[in-house]
Amino acid sequence: MQEKPSNETERIEAAVRTYSRPSDLRITDIRVAVVCSNYDYPIIRIDTNQGVYGIGEVRDAGHKENALQFKSILLGQNPCNVDMLLRAIKPFGASGREGGGVSGIEMALWDLIGKVYGVPCYQFLGGKYRDRVRIYADTPQPTEPTPEGYVARVLQRLDMGITFIKFDVGMHILREIPGALAGTASCYEYALGRRAAARGTGIGTQLTQRGIDRFVEIVAAVREAVGYGVSLAVDHLGPVTINDAIRLGKAMEPFSLAWLEDLMPWQDVEANRLVTRAINVPTLNGEDIYLLDGWREMIEQRAIDIIQPDLLTAGGMLETKRIADYAERFGLPTVLHFAGSPIAFMANLHCAAAIPSFIALENHALDLPFWKDLVTGLPEPLLEDGYARVPEAPGLGVDLDYAGIKANLRFPGLFEPTDEWNSPKLGFWQPDKRWDK
Repeated sequence: MQEKPSNETERIEAAVRTYSRPSDLRITDIRVAVVCSNYDYPIIRIDTNQGVYGIGEVRDAGHKENALQFKSILLGQNPCNVDMLLRAIKPFGASGREGGGVSGIEMALWDLIGKVYGVPCYQFLGGKYRDRVRIYADTPQPTEPTPEGYVARVLQRLDMGITFIKFDVGMHILREIPGALAGTASCYEYALGRRAAARGTGIGTQLTQRGIDRFVEIVAAVREAVGYGVSLAVDHLGPVTINDAIRLGKAMEPFSLAWLEDLMPWQDVEANRLVTRAINVPTLNGEDIYLLDGWREMIEQRAIDIIQPDLLTAGGMLETKRIADYAERFGLPTVLHFAGSPIAFMANLHCAAAIPSFIALENHALDLPFWKDLVTGLPEPLLEDGYARVPEAPGLGVDLDYAGIKANLRFPGLFEPTDEWNSPKLGFWQPDKRWDK
């Protein structure tokens, strides 16, 4: 017969599946492996003194150093104190890929705690609103960017059972079409400087009616091919000038698109607001915005119609849930941007399950043959009728497949020691005052 616990604390702990005592857990190491992919995946493993570990990843195409820089802060800490640990490292994150370290660590901590307590991560976010999550597929640009080429690509996605499809119609496809763009690019400009230049300063951001007509031809052909029962979205049309964005948006109105993505840079809230007010196609933006504080102005101004945080930039699962809940107060639903490994995919499923105003989750890896080999525990099939099932296993619901990861490393280093990051790299630190004897 099981012995009756002697006090309330023991009674609670007896009812929880644990590796050991959670109060005695300590972080002992952080190690990484970088998977070669269409957007490289820096995978994180947070180890503890009790053998249990958590897995996460820095945002796709990010850098392992974005996570390793926090190692000295986390060593010796109890991983269960997620809020305290995140408060300590959040100030060192930033927008875009620079938010990937904070976000990936948050993900790995929740995975670790879920394993310790034997519960899936969605439970830490308040529970589920759905058992299956709708997936929207990003579609590669065809070799020949013609209406027929785009139709063929989108129909491939439809054949996979996907009924929510996005395709990329970038400005660059107009460069071979006479009269599609006005003007000539200025010569002798440094490439690095162009990345921060104002819109409209060179060819590719000055649209003619012929250029707009070409975009319309492509979207019209795709819509006709798939019908109106399929949700369609378009990306990579921008950034363009505000006036050209409005012209484009008005031209797309007949096709009932789910959204036009990133027409304006996310930093320019007023430009996004002006375009959103002027067109009758939903606008979407935000994959590079860091933390709820970074989102507030965009949401409060209703500068876009749909928010699209990437939880590997936004600050992790719980921060993304907070962002989505705040946006819901202003009538803005949530789409989740995602282009990572199966580890982050599972984190997105947990987060999507917990968001009441959720629309769809992106998947950017449907054409990668090795993608499923990076972990164990993925359901088979992964998608059913365009939906993915929310995992019920503890933590994220998957574990590392070391053989699959090793076969796809960007460079040698399969969770090797990272002792060079044990010393503080952030904040004020003096190992000694050798001049003060």
